[in-house]
Amino acid sequence: MDARLLFWVAVLLLLYEHAGYPLLLRIWAALRPRPPRRAPILPSVTVLVVAHDEAERIEGRIANLLALDYPPERIEILMASDGSTDATVGAARRYERLGVRLVAFAARRGKPAVLNDLVPRARGDIVVLADARQRFETTALRALVAPFADPRVGAVGGELILLQDPEASTAEEGIGLYWRYEKWVRLNESRVDSTVGATGAIYAFRRDLFEPIPEDTLLDDVLIPMTIIRRGHRVVFEPGARAYDQAAKTAREEWSRKVRTLAGNFQLFARHGWLLDPRRNRLFIQTVSHKGLRLVGPALLVVALAASLRLAADPLYRVFLGGQVAFYAAALAGGLRRNAGKRPAFLALPYVICLLNGATVAGLLRFLGGRLAPTWERASSRRRAAGGAGSPGRLEPEPVLLAPRGGQGEVMPQDPHHEEAPKAPVAHTVHRLQ
Repeated sequence: MDARLLFWVAVLLLLYEHAGYPLLLRIWAALRPRPPRRAPILPSVTVLVVAHDEAERIEGRIANLLALDYPPERIEILMASDGSTDATVGAARRYERLGVRLVAFAARRGKPAVLNDLVPRARGDIVVLADARQRFETTALRALVAPFADPRVGAVGGELILLQDPEASTAEEGIGLYWRYEKWVRLNESRVDSTVGATGAIYAFRRDLFEPIPEDTLLDDVLIPMTIIRRGHRVVFEPGARAYDQAAKTAREEWSRKVRTLAGNFQLFARHGWLLDPRRNRLFIQTVSHKGLRLVGPALLVVALAASLRLAADPLYRVFLGGQVAFYAAALAGGLRRNAGKRPAFLALPYVICLLNGATVAGLLRFLGGRLAPTWERASSRRRAAGGAGSPGRLEPEPVLLAPRGGQGEVMPQDPHHEEAPKAPVAHTVHRLQ
């Protein structure tokens, strides 16, 4: 094939992926907006947290959930221990008398297997999935369920806010830029129809729409929403439902997460062919544009560079080659200073683009090598939520007295841990963003 044709195909697809698709969404949303109907409804809700060896975080997480602004009689907090070997179960058990329901599994199987077991047993009409690490804003649950007033809505994703230190490293700054871009895309996808997946840290769905997923699934927060879409419902983004987490401090942390996520995307497309069938997936354009093109991004970058080198005798393509060299030089400079203090966007952005494309290649290799365990090893304890119920980041503590919710927790008989639960309301420190 002609080198010029290869160059322009690669460049145009890259431009479409990063700029053309967001522009298309913005125009589409302006011309044919489909906002979901929202109302201050209060359906019964189960908040399900699957945890493994989270003894340092679990009490803070439970206190955060108990402090949510939602009627106690309308919310069930369901904590699942997936084969924990530390004090996670004992720490969670202390909250049974406050209405927390605990299910402890002896063997570690991974989040998908736990969801398959527990979602059908949830008491709420709406199931909210959350992780142990993040913290919800007090009003998050009310905002998250409001779009369910629209019967067409089957799932709702909230907004994950990544908190950065004042002197963010190049890695943090680049990841922050990427995450803001990602949320903007999701917001406009939601205005058009539905988002391609949801934010795993905070998303909800109607319990009766849940279908069991393969136990080795890596991305439940994509597969569950997409199966709901396949049944004719919408999945919308609700920016008013906020969860907080600390941005990855180092490139290594973000690399590990992205490699797993991208391996999960390869798994999804290989296993669920209907995602790439426009007759069976009404979000075909969004799926290919948002997820599919990212998986071929590294190949497109290589083709563009190789074609430029081949055509370097032409002054025009020599300019293009120089631009690519400058881009990769900026990425290299960002990488060399990745853990230093805050750096300008012209270093952070090329660096994170190259980081994500490198993670795509690593994700493909992991997928091809069959190294797709559904279990997840958490980041360094330096990234755990700071202090008790607190959220990471620049938060101020506010004491909250947690009143009992009534009801008893549930622990599987094989659980080896046992500690007596407190017999009176317990005061905890809950942090809120200032």
